[in-house]
Amino acid sequence: MKKYILPLLVLTIFSCKRADQDYDASGTFEADEIIVTAEATGKILELNLNEGDALTANQNVGLIDGKGVELQKEQVLASINAIEQKTNDAAPQIAVLQSQLATQNAQIAVLNEQLNNAVRERNRTANLVKSDAATRKQLDDLNGNVAVIQKQIATAKSQSEILKQQISSTLEQVKIQNRAILSEKNPTEKKVLQIDEQLKHNVISSPIKGIVLTKYMNKGEFATIGKPIYKMANLDEMTLRAYITGDQLAKVKVGQNVKILVDAGNGETKEMNGKIYWISQKSEFTPKTIQTKDERANLVYATKIHVKNDGFLKIGMYGEVKL
Repeated sequence: MKKYILPLLVLTIFSCKRADQDYDASGTFEADEIIVTAEATGKILELNLNEGDALTANQNVGLIDGKGVELQKEQVLASINAIEQKTNDAAPQIAVLQSQLATQNAQIAVLNEQLNNAVRERNRTANLVKSDAATRKQLDDLNGNVAVIQKQIATAKSQSEILKQQISSTLEQVKIQNRAILSEKNPTEKKVLQIDEQLKHNVISSPIKGIVLTKYMNKGEFATIGKPIYKMANLDEMTLRAYITGDQLAKVKVGQNVKILVDAGNGETKEMNGKIYWISQKSEFTPKTIQTKDERANLVYATKIHVKNDGFLKIGMYGEVKL
């Protein structure tokens, strides 16, 4: 029996090792993984995700307790309200002055009408005096009446101007008084905006479209700023990090299309398209888990190849490259 074991073992070894490799480079698939960390400190009130879940970009998936920050906001809003209570309202004073001004203007209109009538009567009487149909005294009385009305109009207009100045002065005084008070309000309102921005950090969301790879925390646990909550990656497009020898370096370039071979099981191979988007400028020792075209090569160059993922590829899966 022993004399048959050795040939069988040798045959098995040679059957596993192909004489002519049908690939030029090999490597493993990876993805740009993102670890989402807490941006606020507090108890996790909600965390609606599980490993394997597909998330959209900016999707809200959880909430960190922000009661402490909300209390701060309430205190600041109360301060703003107190400041506003200190401000002077010019409206009541202005309303009184505007009412007086309206009355004065109405009086001026009445006096103007009286003046027009008095002037007409005086002119008529002046013509009668010329024809001796009226006395000189009657004309003098009418001239006196016109002068009185003109004086009343001048006085009314002067009072109207005084009221306008009072309105303007009142508005300016209240504006100056309120400016000093409101100077305290502006920085306080900025605090509200800062708190609102801080509260946004209590919302846990996904920064990109992708799949949840690892969940580090659960609902009810206490989060601190910078503590990892979950890890995710966009698996729609994977990266194959493959290694080529120095002899192959001249044959590859960024933007080059290549064929990717992946083990599909049952002795089958799945062929996919890829594009080289990065080539290392420095050589490195061949990783132990990587096979190259020239097995005697000690130094290799890393390349990165984009491969569209139809759902078959997984992180860490082995892939071969045909240039």
